[in-house]
Amino acid sequence: MDFTVETMKGIWERIFGHYKGEIADVERDYPGKKSIFVTYDTISSEEPGLGEFLLLQPNNALYAGEKALKEITGFDAHARITNLPKAVSGIDIRDLRSEHLGKFIAAEGLVRKATEVRPRLKEAAYQCVRCGAIIKVIQEDMVAKEPLECYKDQGGCGKTVASTRFKLLTVPSESKECSVFVDTQKLEIQESPEGLRGGAQPQRLVAYAEDDITGKLSPGDRVILNGILRSRQKKERGIKSTMFDIFLDVNSIEIEEHEFEEISITPKEEEEIIKLSQDPNIYQKIVSSIAPAIHGMMTEKKALALQLFGGVSKVMPDSTRVRGDIHILMVGDPGTAKSQLLRYISQISPRGIYASGKSASAAGLTAAAVRDEFGEGRWTLEAGALVLADKGIAAIDEMDKMSPQDRSAMHEAMEQQCISVAKAGITATLHSRCALLGAANPKFGRFDDYKPIAEQIDMPPALLSRFDLIFSISDKPETKKDTDMAEHILKLHYAGEIDKYREKKENGKYSAEDEERAMKIVEPEIPPGPLRKYIAYSKRNIFPVMTKEAETAIKDYYLSLRRGGEAENSPVPITPRQLEAFVRLSEASARMRLSDKIMKEDADRAIGIMDYSMRRAYFDYETGRLDVDVIATGMTHSQRERSISIVDIIRELSSRSPDRAAEHNEIIDMAKDKGIDRTKAESTIEKLKREGRIFERRDGKYSLV
Repeated sequence: MDFTVETMKGIWERIFGHYKGEIADVERDYPGKKSIFVTYDTISSEEPGLGEFLLLQPNNALYAGEKALKEITGFDAHARITNLPKAVSGIDIRDLRSEHLGKFIAAEGLVRKATEVRPRLKEAAYQCVRCGAIIKVIQEDMVAKEPLECYKDQGGCGKTVASTRFKLLTVPSESKECSVFVDTQKLEIQESPEGLRGGAQPQRLVAYAEDDITGKLSPGDRVILNGILRSRQKKERGIKSTMFDIFLDVNSIEIEEHEFEEISITPKEEEEIIKLSQDPNIYQKIVSSIAPAIHGMMTEKKALALQLFGGVSKVMPDSTRVRGDIHILMVGDPGTAKSQLLRYISQISPRGIYASGKSASAAGLTAAAVRDEFGEGRWTLEAGALVLADKGIAAIDEMDKMSPQDRSAMHEAMEQQCISVAKAGITATLHSRCALLGAANPKFGRFDDYKPIAEQIDMPPALLSRFDLIFSISDKPETKKDTDMAEHILKLHYAGEIDKYREKKENGKYSAEDEERAMKIVEPEIPPGPLRKYIAYSKRNIFPVMTKEAETAIKDYYLSLRRGGEAENSPVPITPRQLEAFVRLSEASARMRLSDKIMKEDADRAIGIMDYSMRRAYFDYETGRLDVDVIATGMTHSQRERSISIVDIIRELSSRSPDRAAEHNEIIDMAKDKGIDRTKAESTIEKLKREGRIFERRDGKYSLV
């Protein structure tokens, strides 16, 4: 079929017949609304040839469409095309080539940068200073074009640019016409990190959005940009180069509304996922598929499996959002494979970002305001790791090595799950709805089993209390465990050696069967690819509801622990924050089975993991009780009581002394009378000195600050 403008106009008019409601909205709300969003399927079903023509020659096809739309509405409205078929036009950013120039494509990715919305000159109105005639020039490129002469066909005097000057009219007045401006926004999208493997750097594409689709995106959003791929000639020191830059002239934007849309699951794969979920051993299979190269750590792996699936986020009637993501911190001795676990989880998660605390700054984790050539000198926001991991997992290693300023940036991201930015005149709120998996080393190199965990981690209590689960991983010599570990590591290396041997020597003494037998030790029961799709399917489709039995199990356990803190001077063993963690873990357990009901077995699983974590993280070895203050305030209930007693003793002794100070021995003796032994009294005095609550004078006496 020969597609002339008139022929295409007729087809477009038939297509717009399916969108009478949208056209009525444009006619009512213009200029607030200027676009009709047409799906590609509608075009193809009306005239298959036009759908193909649109992809190959979009300028002509869209021109005819907007001309037809103007005749229908009487306004300059836009025809915006959505839902392009991925098989035809969905091209990875790294695969864009010269053959795609001028074609209509769909580029999928993650918004990395976005400028402010600013006006761009679309039709310039110049006034000739000689005769006063107004000459109009259509602006198509980024460089403004001036008239070469005062054109007679526009009522001008015919003088050339050498004989007259032209004044750009930007503000309308009663007697003069004005230049036409259009809102424009410059964007930069990059490939989604989950699609990259083998350490490849994500490639980027610059895009320009215009008119009523500007201002819709923030850094971190996952989008599909539909538009025409164009090129612009580079200039080097003012000289035109033979090299060209590419950019996308955006026709429409599709913001991802559902989780993990970028992970495509075929109907056959969906059947396999549902079949796998019905396996009675599915829970054990998933747990054993997490980092099979790492021996032991079964409780930690169970928790990480639950973190991958996550709980259900809720929005309350008052707009309060309750997070569903599970935050986990692993603190352990050197060489306990923490970093390896973090790497594995970030790779297996449908959306995972790995960062090392030593090399991560606050701006790199949250968002940076940058001023560069991208925004033509304007300030732009660039998304950091926590924003890029939105709806996924952010694995941050070496958290104890981060500076206090950088760590403080994570507080809001962990609980409110958004990042408020007020930098360089830009005020914005970015989403960071991700689970945080952190790893840290003890402050003094190795764990002391008889000291509170908060004293051994160089992290503030306010940050520690935001983690749902804290695991302390100690490396203690133990014959049976060490034997199993040694055998596992040696078998692991043996398998790797056979693999390398067979790769380099074709006719060696080891067969494929030998390699297969050796590799069994590190072979996950569910391969990483299918497991990622299983997790994505679960998070996309499963939203479990708690049964009465599960609710009762969690409530009974919570209340039994709370009763332990009812006696006078008893520590608080658990808070409502931990109760929410029970719920999140139970929801994740049900999601793992692809179940819409949270059963008692899910609640028991959550209780088992939480109990294991609390017995190690919240335990006060001095009293032999659970004490949530260990994490919440950084000191146990007994330590706080001692601190108060020592401060009272110094205050009392100072009030009786002429020089308003207390002697060291007097403090120790008085503390002994109150039941505080010498060692604990002296350590409390040292702690109060470090905190700046008391100070030691030159004569060795102590005073309150």
